[in-house]
Amino acid sequence: MRQEIRSALYQSYTEPIRDPLWGHVYFTKPLAALTESDPFMRLHRIMQLGPAYAVYPGATHTRASHSIGVYHLARRLLCHLAEAGADTWLSPEGIYSFLSAALLHDLGHFPYTHSLKELPLLDHEVLTGQLILQEPLRGLIKNAGAHPDFTAAIIDDTMAPGGAYDPGELQFYRKLLSGSLDPDKLDYLSRDARYCGVPYGVQDVDFILSRLLPHADRGLDIDSRGISGVESLLFSKYLMYRAVYWHRMVRSATAMVKKALLRGLDLGLIQAGELYGQDDQGLFHLAKEKGSPLKPLMDRVSMGRFYHIAGEFPFLGEIHGKLLDLTERSVIEEGLREELSPLFGRALGMDEIIIDLPEEINFECGLYVADEEAYFTEGSSAFKKALVDGLVRSLRVIRVFIDPAHEGALKLHREGILQICKKWLGYI
Repeated sequence: MRQEIRSALYQSYTEPIRDPLWGHVYFTKPLAALTESDPFMRLHRIMQLGPAYAVYPGATHTRASHSIGVYHLARRLLCHLAEAGADTWLSPEGIYSFLSAALLHDLGHFPYTHSLKELPLLDHEVLTGQLILQEPLRGLIKNAGAHPDFTAAIIDDTMAPGGAYDPGELQFYRKLLSGSLDPDKLDYLSRDARYCGVPYGVQDVDFILSRLLPHADRGLDIDSRGISGVESLLFSKYLMYRAVYWHRMVRSATAMVKKALLRGLDLGLIQAGELYGQDDQGLFHLAKEKGSPLKPLMDRVSMGRFYHIAGEFPFLGEIHGKLLDLTERSVIEEGLREELSPLFGRALGMDEIIIDLPEEINFECGLYVADEEAYFTEGSSAFKKALVDGLVRSLRVIRVFIDPAHEGALKLHREGILQICKKWLGYI
């Protein structure tokens, strides 16, 4: 390994931060200073899994602890790849920029997990890039030996390559930070499983890293002995979505928050800029400050009074395309409320029925298996495209949620309610 690369990866990492998952995580003093900045401190006030604590009480870990874990795994990953030959196209400034990007990758993330994801807002990666280019982070990143523009461009891939840094090195780091075996995924699966008290997400990180090969264009390749590690990660992701991330109660809370904020935006009660930079408590305080119609739904969520399920239905892309548009989804909800109202003995209010459809999920399987000379789904792995597509289909479920005040009517008219839901969702 070139000496300048070895120095960038191994020297002066003298500042430990104790992490419950990975033990001591070591920083240089300038990199550690990033964790003390105001933008990073906000991440301590955002729970990684939002409402999941209502199902798994231990799930109160934060985006700050996750970000420290991603930084730790990013450094381990880069050390391994540099030892395996990637040092020939790495630079010290690029290394520090990549480590800074790993640490700061969630700075622009919205509060309350992914409740705000489909709203008409800037992507959190874009917001992260903007924060990195502003003070105090711009100066702190320079002090860490990184380039702020390089760091921002690694996270926000809409930023055009350019400047003084090598575009090839930039693309390499982008693929490392967001890909099939990225440090983000390796951390959040293991960390979320630990705090939820479930066994599904735990990864054999040491083994996975040992089977990775650097590639200047593709970022990462694996050898065939690493296939089992990738299979474990993919199935872990499936199980964590099934049992944790898209648990019914989590989806109910997510749908309620999304509905409240969408109405607030549509009515002009809140502006997009008011949602940027919020933490979990700030989001609920904002809703309280704005009042109705945001406050009632948000108050219920904050008190754990989530809506009940009126029906669950498979997502069929060919007939449910309209549900992908939140405005169209609201129109269908309105028709559903009108036809269901007689069964409930009164006209249902705008917020009493909510249709939920989880966002599109991607099981990244683009790794190249070097000794099989084939991509992952085309080689000896059991995870063929048909299997991966089947896993996605089984996870993506349409749910109709209803105010728990109507639980009696829901039980009494179960079949009638299901038939009306099927009609408005396009099944009959």
